[in-house]
Amino acid sequence: MAEERATPLWHDLLWLLFLAGLAILPPINEPHKQVILLVLGVFQLIEKRFIRGCGERAGPMLAVLIKLALATVLINHTRDVVPIQSSYWPVFFVPVTTAAIYFSPLGTLLWTAATSAAYCAYLIPASREFVLGWQGLSELLLRNLFFFLVAMTVNRFVMESRVQVRRYQVLSQNLAEANRNLRQAQEEARRAERLAALGQLSAGLAHEIRNPLGVIKGSAEILRQKLSGGDELAKELSGYIYTDVNRLSALVSRFLDFARPSQLNVKPENLPQLLEKCLKTVADQGASVGIKIKKEYAPSVPRAMIDSELCEQAFTNLISNACEAMSEGGELTIRADAVRAAGERAREVAVDIADTGPGIPEELKEQVFNPFFTTKKSGVGLGLAIVSKIVDAHGGTVKLVNSPEGGACFRVTLPAEMDHRS
Repeated sequence: MAEERATPLWHDLLWLLFLAGLAILPPINEPHKQVILLVLGVFQLIEKRFIRGCGERAGPMLAVLIKLALATVLINHTRDVVPIQSSYWPVFFVPVTTAAIYFSPLGTLLWTAATSAAYCAYLIPASREFVLGWQGLSELLLRNLFFFLVAMTVNRFVMESRVQVRRYQVLSQNLAEANRNLRQAQEEARRAERLAALGQLSAGLAHEIRNPLGVIKGSAEILRQKLSGGDELAKELSGYIYTDVNRLSALVSRFLDFARPSQLNVKPENLPQLLEKCLKTVADQGASVGIKIKKEYAPSVPRAMIDSELCEQAFTNLISNACEAMSEGGELTIRADAVRAAGERAREVAVDIADTGPGIPEELKEQVFNPFFTTKKSGVGLGLAIVSKIVDAHGGTVKLVNSPEGGACFRVTLPAEMDHRS
């Protein structure tokens, strides 16, 4: 398989100087030699682009064949008496080293054998004029052995280099993955710190506000009873006080839900049944009117280890938000399935709640779980923060993922029952 080689400028300059040295050595008055050396130099400079253009399989083979052909022609034009006696016989190291760079050890051996055969083919015309003695045979064998020695030595270093490059690539990928995990852990730690600080603040404020609200609410009720037959304006104003106090009381309750430490009562629960209960709650509130409900529960969803009351609150919140996002109608899709690796039993259960509403802009996807962040005109920004807090307490995850239906899709993963994970 072809691999791109590092060829810095100084390497190309050295190659050109080497060919220039061959050009000024005898035979000098041989134009064919100069042309062949020029072609060999140009091809060496464009070799990488040539291989890229021909493909990773055919490119290296063509490169070795071209260099082998040029070496053969060069020997024919630099011979003394017969080509095999040419002093330029080391030019066959060029195709040999090229094969060692681009091919495996077996491929290098085969191409070196082909080069050796091409060189030994000069024995045929030489045998017509000379008799090959023992000394000549020893010299020929020595040259051929050097072909194989150089080829396998170069190939060994190339193979070691490839192994090292692969190690560096794997190390780089592992480091990149570790960096991503570290950044994610840092973001989760910062979010946990913000949640803890805001939780403490919310708990203190909620307790301080709740008692005066109780007094105001009780006073407003008594005032309404006293003004039952009195001034209509005073009666209307007392009604405003009573309504807004109820709204503030509900808001304080949400603050306390967010601030209160999660005390889990974990048991194996059937998630499809829990989701059906949440859907009924939202339907009773009238939030799902005009919305088509699509359920995609896998046939064998394992039970999840959860606190049913807290998870019911979380899923009801997510379903209610999805319905509110489709105020003019749409389709709500709820999926539940096991999360398992290949050949393993389910370790987690995933629930997707997807709507066909306007969706959430990409730049806001990382902020939707932050406390007090909301895109609603009358929202407080604690709903998704409470959902995230509940899921985190279970050791699960909640995140915003791309939805094939458009709109927004929240994916909640929760730990599966131990029987399914062991």
